[in-house]
Amino acid sequence: MSSKVKFYSKEFSSRLLIGSALYPSPKIMQDAIKAAGSEIVTVSVRRESAGGKTGDAFWSLIRELKVTVLPNTAGCKSVREAVTTAKLARELFNSSWIKLEVIADDETLQPDVVGLVEAANILIKDGFEVFPYCTEDLSVAMKLVDAGCKVVMPWASPIGSARGIVNRDALKLLRQRLPDITLVVDAGIGAPSHAAEALELGYDAVLLNTAIAKANDPVAMGNAFRLAVEAGRAGFESGLMGARDFASPSTPVVGTPFWHAVS
Repeated sequence: MSSKVKFYSKEFSSRLLIGSALYPSPKIMQDAIKAAGSEIVTVSVRRESAGGKTGDAFWSLIRELKVTVLPNTAGCKSVREAVTTAKLARELFNSSWIKLEVIADDETLQPDVVGLVEAANILIKDGFEVFPYCTEDLSVAMKLVDAGCKVVMPWASPIGSARGIVNRDALKLLRQRLPDITLVVDAGIGAPSHAAEALELGYDAVLLNTAIAKANDPVAMGNAFRLAVEAGRAGFESGLMGARDFASPSTPVVGTPFWHAVS
């Protein structure tokens, strides 16, 4: 890729963040992450804290990849639960990074944006570097930035839906209004083209899990997403042409000779 992406004080070459759940086997998980070239992997704090020997084995597999771990508060439904889980993550992983999730609805897994902002405020004051999972709402994103978040992670569409970006204009507005914030499209990415579109909009990275883990060939799909993210970012940095409402010939006709049949 042509440039690096910064998450708080750390820089990375890959703009593809990957989740570690749902893979057919630990070996396939490792191979898919390697094929994707991802340098940051999200890990569920709940699985690690409740996994016993299984959790220890999983953590060993993650360490072998030599990636940066981004623990998350997946499944938390209250501010108190999310804050407690984040503090546990800091002890388990010896990291101030936390992907903050506070879920409002079991069916859509939509974030509780009020609770999210409250939890972010608490954690940032406690020294955490917060990666908040939110909707594409500008006012929520601005409140998270005001709280001290230097990374904001709006969804493309609900988690696991594979619908891709459903509110393109809102995501474009977020990018325009928060030019100095690292923005990551998180959730709803179902195809490499969805990831490329997010990077073409100027987003700094994408985070996904299901689209790779549940593919017929997760390793090949990991590679496909790697290429898509690289292409999307290269397109953005090269300067994409704007869409038009009218045709514009690619071959000029001025000065071009025309032949007419002679009867």
